[in-house]
Amino acid sequence: MTKKRTPKAPAEAKETRKLTIVSEKSIKSSAARVTAQGSLVSAEIMFVQRQLGRSATQEEIDASVVAVRKMKWADIMGGLE
Repeated sequence: MTKKRTPKAPAEAKETRKLTIVSEKSIKSSAARVTAQGSLVSAEIMFVQRQLGRSATQEEIDASVVAVRKMKWADIMGGLE
């Protein structure tokens, strides 16, 4: 007697997220893509770099850029002191 083979489910593609270096250039590129103003000032860029560290996914960079644009200036400058 032979066993019936059940078809295996296709291997689920692992969702790997590529880490990107959090540089001034990558933050500026993200700002140009996701904000209406298209640019950030240096204090905002430094804040994002401090929040994310050396590397992050592109989604994390985009989210941080959007978040920093919504923050009060005093909160951004307070985080840099």
